[in-house]
Amino acid sequence: MLLQRLRQEVLEANLELVRRRLVLYTFGNASGISREEGLIVIKPSGVPYDEMQPEHLVVTDLEGNVVEGKLRPSSDLPTHVVLYKAFPKIGAVTHTHSEYATSWAQARKPIPCFGTTHADYFYGSVPVTTVLTNEEIASEYEKNTGTAIVRTFEGLDYMAIPGVLVANHGPFNWGPDPGAAAHNAVILEAVARMAYFTITINPQASAIGRGLHDKHHLRKHGKDAYYGQK
Repeated sequence: MLLQRLRQEVLEANLELVRRRLVLYTFGNASGISREEGLIVIKPSGVPYDEMQPEHLVVTDLEGNVVEGKLRPSSDLPTHVVLYKAFPKIGAVTHTHSEYATSWAQARKPIPCFGTTHADYFYGSVPVTTVLTNEEIASEYEKNTGTAIVRTFEGLDYMAIPGVLVANHGPFNWGPDPGAAAHNAVILEAVARMAYFTITINPQASAIGRGLHDKHHLRKHGKDAYYGQK
């Protein structure tokens, strides 16, 4: 069986989305990539999470062709493929329809950074894509979703902002490995929820100051980071 370790990591990432209540029924998906072998491991389409085993995961190449597996891959595979090709530093992608992040996506509003929890993980607002045209929806919809995400990150650092809201759809996250991508999805839902409460309590709330934003993000991710253990 190809990529046995990556299969287990991708399965665990998918199950983490369930444990954290970011997905319902068979919604959502997680994938991981072996850059050395040019192969992707992804959740099969429509399979209940409580029945999923490592052998159920589907292995494809970077063109989306199935290399190993008897089940159909997630229908969002073309989106993942576009992201892997455009963002060479990422090792995994997750997609959910989590309640608060999806609400921001449906409102077509980026999530402002109101505080340090957000700043710890996202170096700026979580952006929202443009709305797909009818032509983009009718032709290669999932691939065009990925292209819209990539277009949104022109001029942005995709590693410093490891997530996006697809307009009228929901959030996608990524990271260096499947566990990190799932972790970022959990944090995105948390900051989306807190941002909603912030503007409910104070509709005139302003974004965090640059100094505090920089301090919290860079102490964790900067070249002189000192958060946590070595």
